[in-house]
Amino acid sequence: MSFLSRVILRYGALVMVVNALMGEALAAPVRILALGDSLTAGFGLPAESAFPARLEAALRAEGRDVRLINAGVSGDTTQGGLARLTWALAEKPDLAILELGANDGLRGLDPKLTRANLDAILKRFERERIGVLFTGMLAPPNYGPAYEAEFKAVFSSLAREHGLLFYPFFLDGVTGNPRLTLPDGLHPSAQGVDEIVRRILPSVRQLLDRHAAQGGAR
Repeated sequence: MSFLSRVILRYGALVMVVNALMGEALAAPVRILALGDSLTAGFGLPAESAFPARLEAALRAEGRDVRLINAGVSGDTTQGGLARLTWALAEKPDLAILELGANDGLRGLDPKLTRANLDAILKRFERERIGVLFTGMLAPPNYGPAYEAEFKAVFSSLAREHGLLFYPFFLDGVTGNPRLTLPDGLHPSAQGVDEIVRRILPSVRQLLDRHAAQGGAR
């Protein structure tokens, strides 16, 4: 075999390898990080009934190739979520759903601190070029209307400042419904998780469509 023939064969083999690797990359599922607290983690539920698992199942049923990463930790505040963000990002997500703040509200933490923590998380996502669906939270009424209003405004103002897709209340349609919550009245039951998924699904579709429109690039 001549030198030229050997070069051509080697070049052809290299092209095949590159094409195979590119094909694998193109076929890889979109990785969505669900960063949150017990509402994401699936407190009191089997793993397959947690929000990330049920959302992944709903999206796959529509033919969307996705993988949800459950980065929910029960009891986590926004400060806790910020502290473990680098660890969570080791999963190399393409997109993220940010659900934090419920425990800040339950503990009556200063909304300014909640805002600073969430802002730092969002800025890190921006630096990593990770598209975000930002979900809001409401404070319990026992701290008074002034605290409720200030706490609620944290989420909507951050969404505007960062130009984010925004889902105003993660527990919309579930809070206050005993059929959709566990006996503690705070956490969603399996049926409650399905209701959250049903309501938030249009926003997640929009997040995925934006990602696809941008070529899936980070």
